[in-house]
Amino acid sequence: MNPANRYALTFPGTPGTHAPQDVVVVIRTSVMGPGGHPVYEDESGIVRAEISDAGEVRMLASGGHQSPHVPVHAQPLP
Repeated sequence: MNPANRYALTFPGTPGTHAPQDVVVVIRTSVMGPGGHPVYEDESGIVRAEISDAGEVRMLASGGHQSPHVPVHAQPLP
């Protein structure tokens, strides 16, 4: 199965508020993650994730002192 070239990652809003969920589009890079799956990143390069063919997401820190949140949903995009 070929992995998608783009995903929409949906993150929960701020706990205890009525803030909307955040959606970030990530694009496949040529890099493979620690689990052997493709790494995807947003245009800024700040949001980075390894996404398996089964849609499992592992967030990757793009800089020091990051504590990336895990998205609640990863939707492949055409």
